[in-house]
Amino acid sequence: MTEEEINDYIASGHITLPQGVKKVTLQGRSGVITAFAKIDFDEIRAGQHSSNPLLSLFSGRHDVRVEANADASDGQGHVHVHSVSIDNVDIPRMALEFFVSKYITPKYPNVGIDSQFNLRDKVDTATVGYHKLTVTQR
Repeated sequence: MTEEEINDYIASGHITLPQGVKKVTLQGRSGVITAFAKIDFDEIRAGQHSSNPLLSLFSGRHDVRVEANADASDGQGHVHVHSVSIDNVDIPRMALEFFVSKYITPKYPNVGIDSQFNLRDKVDTATVGYHKLTVTQR
């Protein structure tokens, strides 16, 4: 699948984006996915507040860039997040880990800095290449 096909599918509305995620586009290169998203952090944090100053980074609507290693084998997907920036400002790892553990993982238990998940539709392997994704099915 080409990067364009994947982004068109995401934009088509056939998948439900998590609460607070308004738009996502992906770019791929040799085992690395870069995601660009419009995020409403207030919507993600709805009903939960913290006086921790590290979390003040995560408020309002912003452009977010996430870079991660991604692959899949034996029916299992693996993602390891390397870096996150908000409006082109790199987020300190400690702040990112705290935000993910407080707001993301409680809602989505399989999602974190390091994520592992079962693949759907009999997908056995997935390999991220330069602007493409190669998938094999069982």
